[in-house]
Amino acid sequence: MARAETRTHPDTADAALLEGGRVGLSGRWTADQGAAVEDAAARIAGSAAGAPILVDLSQVSRLDTLGAWVLERTRAEIEAAGGRLAYAGAAPEHRILLSEVKLRAAEPAPAPRGRLYGFLEDLGKRVVGAKSDLVTGLAFFGEVVTACIRVAARPGTFRGTALVNQIEQVAFRGVPIIVLISFLVGGIVAQQGIFQLQRFGAQSFVVNLIGLLILRELGVLLTSIMVAGRSGSAFTAEIGSMRMREEVDALRVMGLDPIEILIVPRILALVIGLPILTFLASLAALAGGGLTASLYGGMTVDAFLARLQAAVSLHHVAVGLIKAPFMALIIGIIATIEGFAVEGSAESLGRHVTASVVKSIFMVIVLDGLFAVFFAAIDF
Repeated sequence: MARAETRTHPDTADAALLEGGRVGLSGRWTADQGAAVEDAAARIAGSAAGAPILVDLSQVSRLDTLGAWVLERTRAEIEAAGGRLAYAGAAPEHRILLSEVKLRAAEPAPAPRGRLYGFLEDLGKRVVGAKSDLVTGLAFFGEVVTACIRVAARPGTFRGTALVNQIEQVAFRGVPIIVLISFLVGGIVAQQGIFQLQRFGAQSFVVNLIGLLILRELGVLLTSIMVAGRSGSAFTAEIGSMRMREEVDALRVMGLDPIEILIVPRILALVIGLPILTFLASLAALAGGGLTASLYGGMTVDAFLARLQAAVSLHHVAVGLIKAPFMALIIGIIATIEGFAVEGSAESLGRHVTASVVKSIFMVIVLDGLFAVFFAAIDF
């Protein structure tokens, strides 16, 4: 086989056909020689004709990713046509580059699937993810319980200042917004109840409606949702920021347990603060309902209080307060888990803060439903 005509410029990528099915490459096989590289690769592929080819790279002065990729693409085309291509004389750095850009067999395009299949697949992934979250939550809850037992066994190690600070942040500073929103919601519920019940001449029963609804369900549910959005997201952001700055790892290096230092005070503050906020929210909602009943229903304050006392009893108040610590525990566990899951980017922090709020609100509503079924079953 005669040598093919070579290019005049010594740095231009070229492929010369030699004797015995050999091809000698020369010049720079780089991105700035893209046209010459493609032309030389086309000549290599055209000379194959199903016969094995040995490509000599000893005269290649420079090889970059583009040149290596073109060579590997040409090799794949020749092998797909039934031929064979091998390299010889390559410098060590050229062999490494060729091995890194080696083309893989293209995966066949997935067959088109219907919407029902995609929906079921997505549902399955979410179920598996929910199972993983449940296992993670139970394991984390076990760590928190263990840390609480260690703190109870060694009270001197407990950081009371951190607990007081968290109670201030969760409960004291949350009172204005929670009381205001509860007051407005109580007024709205009373107004709608009066408008609907007055059709039957039973607007006075709006006191029974708002009394039972607020004390048993709405007070604790509204408070938990607001605490999840306010304090739960703050917990996730604080712990996530500490993770990003490696402060959590620094605590471990100093021999301190991050669960005892960061998690226990926050969860205890929620467990203590949420029942208090629930009680205040219920009072504010009843006040809003009483004001609305006075303005729209013509009911005096004495009549409202008398009917409220007849409609509700102490166990209705207890129902809402019993739920509060459990909802606080759920919010604290989810918020801190998401905080510890934050990675090193602001995007990860935002994603986990969002997940913390969404999961907390979802679990609060689920837990409220379970409690409603339980209390109905025991007639409480």
